[in-house]
Amino acid sequence: MKYAAELFGTFVLVFAGLSTAVLAGSQVGNVGVALAFGLTLMAMAFALGPISGCHINPAVTFGVLLSRRMTAGEAVGYWVAQFIGGILGSAVVITIANGANGGASGVAALAGAATGYGAHSPGHYTMMACFIAEALLTMLLVITVLGATDKRAPAGFAGIPIGLILTVTILASIPITNAAINPARALASAVWVGGWALEQVWLFIVAPLVGGALAAGIYMIIGKETK
Repeated sequence: MKYAAELFGTFVLVFAGLSTAVLAGSQVGNVGVALAFGLTLMAMAFALGPISGCHINPAVTFGVLLSRRMTAGEAVGYWVAQFIGGILGSAVVITIANGANGGASGVAALAGAATGYGAHSPGHYTMMACFIAEALLTMLLVITVLGATDKRAPAGFAGIPIGLILTVTILASIPITNAAINPARALASAVWVGGWALEQVWLFIVAPLVGGALAAGIYMIIGKETK
């Protein structure tokens, strides 16, 4: 059931976040999009946390794996479920966008929310700048997850700081990369948009994983229990 929970949770996160960006972005702006992702993650953390831990992000799973809180076999299962869930979520967004009267095609609409660097960065940030931003902002998310779910943390409240930090990281990264902070979210749009988005998606898979690894390393040092 935990793999099904990860698939469903990632589907919900990508669908809610991308549908807000694609279908309502002009009305709610960047703050609204960031809140859509953050509040959805918060809700899913409370709903699915008891089942799977509610990673719904391959970078979070990587950080948890490196922190020795799960096995490699479990992590692979989580990754497969997360990528499938994300792709299905964006497919539904495309289907809905296709129904707009006189609007652009759903894929064209989704392209506006696809992650990119250089000429495809909203602010035309360089590849290096985008890599650093994605890695460090993902590190903030993953280290929050590791701390909030530590056995020493207050029980039952983890979803609140996790949802809030995702809101902050999304808000900070929208002008730079269109905000991945999650390889499943990045691939979810790139696989349908194709072309440049698919060519550049490697950065939005690698950089968040680097951020997850950094978070695991830092937390294993600063979070180490002392006698």
